[in-house]
Amino acid sequence: MSKQVVEEGMHAIALGTAGGPVWWGRDDIDAGISTAIVVDGKVYLVDFGYGAGRQLRRAGHRFGDVEALFITHMHSDHTVDLASLFLFARNEIGDRQVKILGPGNRGKLPPLTPLAKEVPTPVNPESPVPGITETLDRLVRTYSADINDRIFDYGSPSPATKFDIKDIALPAGLPFDPNENVAPEMEPFVIFRDERVSVSAILVDHHPTAPAYAFRFDSRYGSIVVSGDTGYCQNLITISQDCDVLFHEAINLEVVGQQALNTYPDPEVRESVMSHHRRSHTTALDAGRIASMANVGTLVLHHLVPANAPLESWQEAAKEYDGRLIIAHDLDTISLKTSDESIPTS
Repeated sequence: MSKQVVEEGMHAIALGTAGGPVWWGRDDIDAGISTAIVVDGKVYLVDFGYGAGRQLRRAGHRFGDVEALFITHMHSDHTVDLASLFLFARNEIGDRQVKILGPGNRGKLPPLTPLAKEVPTPVNPESPVPGITETLDRLVRTYSADINDRIFDYGSPSPATKFDIKDIALPAGLPFDPNENVAPEMEPFVIFRDERVSVSAILVDHHPTAPAYAFRFDSRYGSIVVSGDTGYCQNLITISQDCDVLFHEAINLEVVGQQALNTYPDPEVRESVMSHHRRSHTTALDAGRIASMANVGTLVLHHLVPANAPLESWQEAAKEYDGRLIIAHDLDTISLKTSDESIPTS
């Protein structure tokens, strides 16, 4: 049964809270990462992981309610359900376009791991690191047989006509480098505005993925920030300053390390993987430190890696942050209004 939709005010819905692609084949994870920001009944989505469209409906919304979609970075666990969105949501959109904004082309391949014995041949060497615009153009071409059947057989428009897709342009003069300086200290910059909300972006540190963004949503009701995937990052403190709600990713390095023992028997490979996790993700303790330094009203931990880590490991954030702390579950709704809700216990 769909939840009742609040038509006035501002709140967020944790459509999916699991981080990474490890949900595949597991019965205890229902959806990949996606967050809905709802302002006066209109929906603004951040990321579109596995099952995001289904979760949006379970939360009481249809895609006809969606005004814009924002992609933090190009990893598949944040974008995989865009294919179903393009192919199945066009009838709900009606005679309008939904905006999609996300990272532009990376510009060059990421650095090669020191473990490599030879330089690999990249996938799609003609354009190996596309941004959101090129990626979605390729998606439409991939499904051209299906789309052309519908265009020629009964006059259905191409799904591309239903979306206004743009790469996020970085401010001029910013010393960004996708390999050497993925998140130079900067101020947030506005990428979208309508009569309900203003959306700002800032670079975060999810090396080697670049550019990667956090987003801030400001309305007359207050403000919500979504961190995207990031290591501990000054830019995240900057964009989160005095916000009402911060959705921040969190990783349990101890549990991930234990899992890596079975997944990566080669110790050099295992250390390389763990080095990535330590650099590119944030522990619950550090997420609490960021929330405290930014004077955040409510800290919501999501994009949990792994999603089935013990609850008390996420509650470590409270050692650095004395505000309202929520460990998100799929379809939790977090309002900007003050609440006496305590930390969930299950």
